[in-house]
Amino acid sequence: MEYQQIYRRWLDDAYIDETTKAELAGISGDEREIEERFHKNLEFGTGGLRGIMAAGTNRMNVYTIRCATQGLANYILAEGGDMAARGVVIAHDSRHNSAEFSKETALVLNGNGIKTYVFDSLRPTPLLSFAVRHLGCTAGIVVTASHNPKDYNGYKVFWSDGAQVPFPQDEAIIAEVLKVSSFTQIKIAQEDEARKAGLYNVCGADVDDEFVRRVLATSQNAEYAKKHGDISVVYTPFNGAGNVFVRRVLQEAGFTNINIVREQEQPDPNFTTIGYPNPEDPASWPLPLELAHKVGADVVLATDPDGDRLGVQTPDGKGGYVLLSGNQVGALIAEYIVTEQTKAGTLPRNGAIISTIVSSRLTKEIAERAGVSYFEVLTGFKFIGGKVRKLEEDGNSHKFLFGYEESIGYLVGEHGRDKDSVVAALLVCEITAAYKARGLTLLDGINEICEKYGYFREHTVSLNFAGIEGGRKISRIMEHFRGNPPEQIGGEKVLALSDIDSDTRTDITTGAQTSTGQPRSNVLLYELEDGGWAAVRPSGTEPKIKFYFGVKAGSHSEAEAKVKRLADGMLAEAHNVE
Repeated sequence: MEYQQIYRRWLDDAYIDETTKAELAGISGDEREIEERFHKNLEFGTGGLRGIMAAGTNRMNVYTIRCATQGLANYILAEGGDMAARGVVIAHDSRHNSAEFSKETALVLNGNGIKTYVFDSLRPTPLLSFAVRHLGCTAGIVVTASHNPKDYNGYKVFWSDGAQVPFPQDEAIIAEVLKVSSFTQIKIAQEDEARKAGLYNVCGADVDDEFVRRVLATSQNAEYAKKHGDISVVYTPFNGAGNVFVRRVLQEAGFTNINIVREQEQPDPNFTTIGYPNPEDPASWPLPLELAHKVGADVVLATDPDGDRLGVQTPDGKGGYVLLSGNQVGALIAEYIVTEQTKAGTLPRNGAIISTIVSSRLTKEIAERAGVSYFEVLTGFKFIGGKVRKLEEDGNSHKFLFGYEESIGYLVGEHGRDKDSVVAALLVCEITAAYKARGLTLLDGINEICEKYGYFREHTVSLNFAGIEGGRKISRIMEHFRGNPPEQIGGEKVLALSDIDSDTRTDITTGAQTSTGQPRSNVLLYELEDGGWAAVRPSGTEPKIKFYFGVKAGSHSEAEAKVKRLADGMLAEAHNVE
């Protein structure tokens, strides 16, 4: 068995440190664990690496980090020109080993003669996206596993425009990473020598200050903070990188009543009081809600450990709080932007809102009614950032206004190209102040939006399947739905099926096939009667398969019933796949 041979090579290799060898010796005889760790290399995907931290080729550790970085360095050097001199900026979050992985990354790049800019302490991912553009770098890297559990870490690569690496560079980098088959191919600089040579540079406060200035410039109406800046805000950074910048921006904008969840304020790689630090998960919110009840919060905010996603809770009118979905927050921000810019006479005729194929169609309705163009892209913010890049390359044919994805990621402004919880927190607080000035909550605002545009409802379900067999199970479920296209889902007739992996959209009635207009990806999208839709795709970052459903109806209750029927119908079929 090849994985056993690789395992033994690690135990015998002089390149591997003794602590790592001791860890590997501890799993001797555990066939399943050895196979899990060594049956493949940790995949360097289109966004980078993500995995459980441990020794092994299929785990996050200094050795897999070095191999990936050497591959990236080879690609940069092969491109030539001034790419090495322009350098790479590197940031990290609060997780175990993040600072170490960040330094290892820099020293491998330095060993290849590539300049680096390294943040000296944790920074949110959106600041890294900004820094790439601000410093004029070739690329950026952030060491993070986003909202994954504490045992995970990752490595996300951005390109020169501040967005995640686009096609075809992503595939070319992956190809270079795959060529690194031996530790002897890795070049590592000594830190003191790299500093003397001007290759290892530490980012200063000037980058932070400019980021804050650009975020504050995304305000749509600063008067709300000036007149109603005393709204009660509860905020938790979930022991991650958002703390300093969310608080600073809100305070400088004029919001004066910010209450911090002290147990979750400082960096904690164990996420001791949270467990699973995902603002989308209702189970993550007990401490923020406890404080919210105590201070009578008008809005409750949470950012994930790398500070790129924002969760929002609002009073429910019954003495409690309700967790808003990414689609609901996306609709609130979209409506706020077009409303405020229309009032100010600044809404551009060529404005553009960008979202994903699995996000609410409500945002499309808002855009079209405001006379703004709406673009749909694949799931993942790299595609939103890529679309902004394409609009720029087209001679700024459209003015980017807002981008969002349903998994609580939002972007406004031209300072970055990835989801930005700092911007989102600022705008959500402005929106909260605007509604409170009218005696309303964010939930009341959503009801107003529904009364204006229709009652949209979405639902997402994730089925988790860990390990080797879990991956096979996910593949079987995708194969089942691809090979057995349903005629109806939850009683709703299927009108069209898009298999984005084969780039075909099939009209079920006529049989006509056209292109999906999207890059190939393992996604199935069903268009249903009455404006409904469903989609299924494997997660690109976690061992799960995700099902998405969306409907439009004449009332909240009707929408709830319709989306439940869709989910029940499709999930029942998924659970029957062997």
